[in-house]
Amino acid sequence: MALLITDDCTACDACKPVCPNEAISVGDVIYIIDPLKCTECVGAEDEPQCKLVCPAECIVPNPDFAETPEELQAKYESLHG
Repeated sequence: MALLITDDCTACDACKPVCPNEAISVGDVIYIIDPLKCTECVGAEDEPQCKLVCPAECIVPNPDFAETPEELQAKYESLHG
């Protein structure tokens, strides 16, 4: 499932550069994750890199985008052809 950044985000910019899919961008107040690009790093890394570097621990699963590991892999492959 895609990830989501909560309102606890401090906009520190730690997450954006580590995203292999460029799914993270600056929102109006906090950073946001594009669920159509987020693969939880499946296909690129063993675990979500944004969650590893987030000092506020504000990155959580997005309940609106429940996806299997196979679906995440397919999404990654479609993004990186």
